[in-house]
Amino acid sequence: MGRSIRKRPTFPRRMTMAAAALFIGGGGLVAVNVYASASDDPGKAQTRAAPVSNVSTIDCPDVSNSLPDVPDSARPEVDRELAAIDTQITDAYEKFASNKDRVDRDPGYAQQAVLDPLKDKRTASLDRITVAVGRSGGQRPQAMQGLAPCTLRADDNGTGGQGTGQAAGQIQGQNQQQGQGQWPGQDQNQGQNQGQNQSQGQGQNQGQGQNVGNGPSKRDFVDIRSVRPNVQAPRTQRNGSTGLFTSSCGVNQNAKRNPDNVIVAPGVSNGAHHMHDYVGNQANDAFASDADLANGGTSCRNQGDKSTYYWPVVRLQNGQNENDANADGGGKDKNVGKIQTPVQVTIKFAGNPVSKVTAMPRFLRIITGDAKAFTNGNANANASWSCTGFENRQLKDKYPICPQGSKVVRTFNFQSCWDGKNTDSANHRTHVAFTGRNGACPRGFKAIPQLQQRIVYAVPPGPGFAVDSFPEQLHKPVTDHGDFINVFSDSLMRKAVTCINTGRSCA
Repeated sequence: MGRSIRKRPTFPRRMTMAAAALFIGGGGLVAVNVYASASDDPGKAQTRAAPVSNVSTIDCPDVSNSLPDVPDSARPEVDRELAAIDTQITDAYEKFASNKDRVDRDPGYAQQAVLDPLKDKRTASLDRITVAVGRSGGQRPQAMQGLAPCTLRADDNGTGGQGTGQAAGQIQGQNQQQGQGQWPGQDQNQGQNQGQNQSQGQGQNQGQGQNVGNGPSKRDFVDIRSVRPNVQAPRTQRNGSTGLFTSSCGVNQNAKRNPDNVIVAPGVSNGAHHMHDYVGNQANDAFASDADLANGGTSCRNQGDKSTYYWPVVRLQNGQNENDANADGGGKDKNVGKIQTPVQVTIKFAGNPVSKVTAMPRFLRIITGDAKAFTNGNANANASWSCTGFENRQLKDKYPICPQGSKVVRTFNFQSCWDGKNTDSANHRTHVAFTGRNGACPRGFKAIPQLQQRIVYAVPPGPGFAVDSFPEQLHKPVTDHGDFINVFSDSLMRKAVTCINTGRSCA
């Protein structure tokens, strides 16, 4: 496939204090801290030296989530620019990674050769987005130019080595605070166990757990046996819907994969910058229209389900190459290793604990998780990792190390509230929502069947696998995400809703 403009999942968030551009200077540790607060001129970076190390990736403010409603007539142009912005950061990361030695010798090189050109390209794309929205009669986005500058940052896990300096420590502290209290499994006990968890992964599968120098780290892995049970079943009230509808769609044994994402980057080849596994609809690529999906074949046993279900592939980091080692979405985007076909994929649609559910509209699009959660923060992260036999222990920001005989499990529980009007939204999120803690949907939203996906892999024990990711996301587990387009026939959707609302289990 051609390497034209690419994807548009989510983007990094601007840190209000010091966002560090970090370098190892030839004469010792050197840092360039790039400040961008509300009082700063966003067009001018202020720099100062400080002792620090561990530069590992590029951090840019999120663009997609900063947009207001985008008129339908402006959507194609805006989507193209958002995909172009993703390509810009991918190419900038490639230049940074390819010139790491020079960056180490000359801290100013990264600013001049990587960050400044990236800012110029982002500025042009942001200008075009603003014009496109305004030309279509929408509210022009405000202060978009403040989203143009990017920084370099350290890996929170310190994978660049020991001795992280003061500025990097500040960044790590900020990043850790962003998600405090949001993750099951990041309680006090797990925090106390992290040192133990990390040490348990040492010495296993030596040479694995590294992906062309851009992750993951052994510190991204946790022994599942050290994690406390943290899953609680929801309490269903009298008017709740307790049924389940299961669709059997295989495990992608026919190896349908591509690096496109028709939801976030329609019409853009390699829009994802990483490879996706597909089950269900067999017509899905960057250029598939709703009509193409409606007329496409399906791997699902019930031919009334032509929905498309897709997620980033899992690869073994064992030094063996896949046949995409020199292709877009694969090696060209720093995704290497043997792709693992799941041994089991379970697709279920569940009810709501406090109400009945209503039918999903056909061609409803839902994305769960955030492909750029490592740099964005974990507000939208929503994948869980565990092991067979231990699924009452779920991890969000770590990969599990499973004991011998246990398999790796990744789980996606999708948003299950719909605004009742739209099948998509400008940021692909605001037309759907999660239920509150009491199980109810937000005001103005309707409960719909909740898609629950469980994907099982037989991988060797230890830190030797990772999901595909955008290059600058360093293959972190928190970046895992799933995509879904509903292409149920109307009759099958009615059957599923009836099944769920009457408390039955149907397939």
